[in-house]
Amino acid sequence: MRHQKKTIRLGRKAEHRKALLANQVCSLIEHRRIKTTLAKAKAVRPLAEKMVSLGKNGSIHARRTAFATLHHKDAVKKLFDEIAPASTERNGGYTRIIRLGQRKSDSASMALIEWVDATVVVEEKPAEEKKPKKKEPKAEAKPKETKSEEPKEKAVEKEAAPAEEEPKKKRRWFGRKSSEEK
Repeated sequence: MRHQKKTIRLGRKAEHRKALLANQVCSLIEHRRIKTTLAKAKAVRPLAEKMVSLGKNGSIHARRTAFATLHHKDAVKKLFDEIAPASTERNGGYTRIIRLGQRKSDSASMALIEWVDATVVVEEKPAEEKKPKKKEPKAEAKPKETKSEEPKEKAVEKEAAPAEEEPKKKRRWFGRKSSEEK
């Protein structure tokens, strides 16, 4: 019986599970939200919330404890500088899990885990003008070529000139006649 054994095992040994969860929390800190399976999201939530509690404390000991768990200096810095200060007035519940349905390949339940207080920056692309479908002939003059491009093009033309003088033999594939032989 598994009475009072709260650890979500995820089908992994202890060291593998700790590394997986640490990497998931680091990705959550870096990207503000991650898409993962529901079981992993539920396993990541307690660790992520403990890290935010350490970040709110802000002491050197808390930083070292967070670094001992996460093993990523940049993630610890971002946690203590950006994410934890955004959650100062909140006493818990720093993350939210949103269920996304099932993955097509193996029908695993998917979820999105994200910070509640962190603002998600979404870059919107500016609206581009629609181009006409028909191609119009360009009457614009070509831009002047730089000096470094001219010798290369002349060298290519010189090399290509002897090849153009000799007629190329067309191969016949699978007994088909080429366009010239028809």
